Amino acid sequence: MANVFVSYRTPDVTTAMKLAEALRAAGHEVWLDRWEITIGDSIVERINQGLTGLSYLVLCWSASGESTWQRREWQPTLARQLEGEPVKILPVRLSGGTGPAIIRDLRYADLEHDWDAGVRELLAAIR
Repeated sequence: MANVFVSYRTPDVTTAMKLAEALRAAGHEVWLDRWEITIGDSIVERINQGLTGLSYLVLCWSASGESTWQRREWQPTLARQLEGEPVKILPVRLSGGTGPAIIRDLRYADLEHDWDAGVRELLAAIR
């Protein structure tokens, strides 16, 4: 199964955890900061480890916007993808808002309007 990194903003933690659990239940190895970073860990080091070797970065966006941490997760992943590495960004709309301009041409999973259909589409995109 695939290695999946879930990138989200702190206000969306509950929804991101629900999504990560659905991905894990489907058999994927899921990296979520709440599961992987413990007290005393270097946050930067642990995120870097999570980004190394991933197959997919699930980029969650919502009306709450984007954070500096989230940019530090998806931007290097996009650079790796453009350099030909086998990694893919999968945008997910949690609630309102729009994704980053540079990836707005990518089809996204819409979890805001139909959670189950959006998760099914996301799982179909993860091979």
